[in-house]
Amino acid sequence: MNGTSGQYMPTQRIPAGGRAAVAKLSDEKLEEIEEAFGLFDTNKDNHLDYFELKVAMRALGFDMKKDEVLNTLQRFGTDDKNTISREAFVKAASDMIAKRDPVEEFKKAFKLIDESNTGKITAVSLRRIARELGENISDEEIHAMIEEFDLDNDGCINEEEFLKIMMSSH
Repeated sequence: MNGTSGQYMPTQRIPAGGRAAVAKLSDEKLEEIEEAFGLFDTNKDNHLDYFELKVAMRALGFDMKKDEVLNTLQRFGTDDKNTISREAFVKAASDMIAKRDPVEEFKKAFKLIDESNTGKITAVSLRRIARELGENISDEEIHAMIEEFDLDNDGCINEEEFLKIMMSSH
């Protein structure tokens, strides 16, 4: 059944909002979704089963519980509800990404950078992240970044300062 009109759709049940969600995302985000599909379509049948869908969604940052995966298959899956096609996966993932709360996402990112749970991003933690991302940033550049955004002049970036930086660029 189609979620909006009640008509039977022979191949897939995709809510009307699915198309709008795809349009809201950047090309980079859509490419990330496509890449996740390609990586986890292990048998290359252009469909994801329950386990492949769960892992692909986790790669996109969604740690879905069993009932959430089953609900996604129910809403977006093929007639037998056992698999989801590439197109339906892109729509489902796009919809979920579009509904994310950016503040919550930025808070999660802050916690990843603040590995020692001090409530602060230090030059050491920025250097570590830069190294993990393969970026070659000098100590002077790191200190300049902190100095620019350190509103309370404590030599670090706290969560509030981080959120201000991220929300201004969002």
